[in-house]
Amino acid sequence: MEATFSARLRELMASRSLKQVDVLEAAKPYCEKYQVKLGKSDLSQYVNGITEPGQWKLAILALALNVSEGWLTGLDVPMERTAPAPPNLFPMPGGRQIPLIGTIACGEPILAEEKDGEKAFLPAHMDADFALRCQGDSMIGANIMDGDLVYIKQTSEVQNGGIYAVLIDGMECEATLKHVYFDREAKILTITADNPRFPPRTFTGTAVDRIRIIGRAVGFTRTLNH
Repeated sequence: MEATFSARLRELMASRSLKQVDVLEAAKPYCEKYQVKLGKSDLSQYVNGITEPGQWKLAILALALNVSEGWLTGLDVPMERTAPAPPNLFPMPGGRQIPLIGTIACGEPILAEEKDGEKAFLPAHMDADFALRCQGDSMIGANIMDGDLVYIKQTSEVQNGGIYAVLIDGMECEATLKHVYFDREAKILTITADNPRFPPRTFTGTAVDRIRIIGRAVGFTRTLNH
């Protein structure tokens, strides 16, 4: 029978005479490096089996305690971190936390719509200000799928053909991720999907003023359940 995360954590702490404060202190450098918050209440709930850590906090604790993530979750695998990793798993990259936007409200600055302080992990090689959760399949041709995290760099400037987060202000407010083409001289703006089921939309004259460019997409990540 496999052990629980709580049982493994308590077993390890007892064998090494560690208190919760010792675990938090060992985890501190990794929390700072990867910008992951791990507090006293988090650890207390893990120890008492009330909740279990998510992906990043699990990785932080495994690093701090120098054990494998699988063993710490209760699996029947070697405790040592030198055990071979499954081929579909990769080391945690360096990076930082940025706001994860839940919804985009009409007429409001985008960062004002941060959902309950949620954060997304931004890999170190990307430069972005916030992340959006992609909905639908209009950008499937660009390999951006429903549920993907798309990283956005705030800008109002358009480079034709780039993928942008766009707010369309009409009868209702619609936030969408599309290729944007803008002819400033003729005042013609076109947004196109990467899926033939979605026809291009063109705005001309004063209708262009209904469009707000929120930012440019600079990358995306996909979770393991995709």
